[in-house]
Order: sequence, then C-alpha cells, then structure tokens
Amino acid sequence: MKHAAHKAMAHKAATMSTAQRGLSFPSLFAWRGRGAHSVTRVAVAQTASGTAVETDIDARLAAQFNAVIPVSRRSFRESARAAQRRSMLLTSTSLAALVGTAAATMVLINPMQTSAAVNNIAATTTQLKRVNIQGVSRSQERTDLDKTSSSGQASAQTTNEGTWQLSDTNTTLNVDGMTKVKASNAKVAALMDADQQVLPNGFNPDHASGDSGNAYEFSQCTWWVYVRRHQLGLPVGSHMGNGNMWGNSARSLGYWVDHTARHVGDIMVFAAGQDGADAMYGHVAVIEKINSDGSVTTSESGSVMNGATYSHTYSAADVAQHDIIHY
Repeated sequence: MKHAAHKAMAHKAATMSTAQRGLSFPSLFAWRGRGAHSVTRVAVAQTASGTAVETDIDARLAAQFNAVIPVSRRSFRESARAAQRRSMLLTSTSLAALVGTAAATMVLINPMQTSAAVNNIAATTTQLKRVNIQGVSRSQERTDLDKTSSSGQASAQTTNEGTWQLSDTNTTLNVDGMTKVKASNAKVAALMDADQQVLPNGFNPDHASGDSGNAYEFSQCTWWVYVRRHQLGLPVGSHMGNGNMWGNSARSLGYWVDHTARHVGDIMVFAAGQDGADAMYGHVAVIEKINSDGSVTTSESGSVMNGATYSHTYSAADVAQHDIIHY
C-alpha cells in the first residue's frame, strides 16, 4: 500500500500543471537531492519526496533570484555567456579609455607628431624636462681637487715659480716672443717684433713720417733714398734737409736712430766730409746688405749719376761712427 500510494502521488504530481501544483513558477525552493536536469523534473522530484519548500515571493524578485542563481544547465550556459559578454565589454571599454588618454596626452605634448607615434604610447607620454643648473655637474659631497693631495690630505698651492717643461729639456718661456706689435705700417710692425729686446722705451711706431711726396732734386743722394725706402715699404720724410741733416731731422719726427745697422733698408747718414762725403752737404745711403763681420753694402746715387746708382762697402767700425735711421 505504501509503495502504491507513493507511485500514485508521483504520477499525479507529474501530470499536474504548474497552476495545479500551486507553484508560481519560477519559485524559490530548496532542493536537497541531486541529479535533476530541468526545472520541471526538479520541481516534481521535490514534490514527490517532500523536500520542496514553497515560499510565496514576488514574481519579479523570483526572476532576479533565478538569474543570479541558475538552476539548470541551460541557465548555467546562458549565465556564463552573459558574464563573458560583460567581461569583454568591460575590457573593450577600458582599452578604449586607455587609448583615448594616450592620444590626448600626445596632442598636448606635441600636436605636430605623426600618427606613427601613437602606436608607441610610452614614447608619446614621456616628456623631457630642461634641467637648469647654475654650475658644474658634480656631486656636492666631492672634494675639490685642488684641496686634496694624492695622500688624501688637504693641500694648497703656495708658489707659481718654476719653468716650462718642453720635451726632455727645461727651458724658460719667452714671453716677448708671444707679443705682436700693432702699427699702421705692416712692415714696421714686423721689424719691431724682431727688435723687441732693443727697442727704445716708449717708442711710437705710428709717429709722424713727414712724407708728402718726393720733394728732392732728381738724382741727388736724398732723392734716391726717398725712392728706395718707398720701394721697401718703409717710412721716409719729404723735407729732411741735406744729407748731413737727416739724423737730427729723423729724431725730431720720432724715428728710431742709433749707430747700429739692423735691417736692409736702414738709412746711413754721413756728416760733412765723413768717409768721402761732400764737405758741405754730407751724404745719405741705403743699406742693402749686412755682412757676417758687421760690414754693410749700400746703394747710393749723386748728381753726376743722372739717376743711376752705385754700391759701396763700409766696415763695421766705420758704420758705428754714423747715424743709422731705422723706422
């Protein structure tokens, strides 16, 4: 009897409609068994076994519960697909937001960048900043090199004395050789560079030359000296008087005058009657060569030469007796 009643009840429950069973499907129920494959079979089995606990609940709330807690394989699959779609949508939204942020940053940094730079987000979002440092780039903890010796002890330079080391020989630096004279006459400047050790104190290379053109009578010794000095690019006066007067005239204009032959082009002045010069007017000549023994060879002219020149050699002892005009 018990078995027959049980089967009859199960058959009746299986053939009952949802409304007949008194269930407002979908309903909330508890199931303590297993092996169900559909909502209907689960409901039938629960009713037959007496494990179903029916609860009156609003239909919309029941639908929400069934959506959150699937009760069949189909519901599980649909729920999984919905979760996957939500995950893909969230990922796509996040990626779009990231790309949009990177593109906006690129435009703010450099609006002229090409689209190729967008593919490299790291390159478009990194900015180089100018470093303003008012000093050398080194650590503040480092000790100045001039304050530390090789042994690690503080040291200081106490003297500047010493000599320059050139190759394997000690030698003293010649400061005079590093100086260049400034003069309006380039030829004079070059000669002064060579004469620095013997130049008179306060000598002015741009002194008045007294030159206003060749005012001397043709073929006279003074005429030739004027012509030859111009050929050599050296200064010479136009109104320096007779030959024997040239030494004093040159000094008054600021020329360097002594008794030593130094360069080709120097003027050798003869006093009246000196070394065969005219007994009244004296003589002048241009030094053309300085020989190794101190003697000199000159070029000269005179009224009887009709513009021609001749040369003469004077010993070093003779030269020392004459005024020599340099520049």
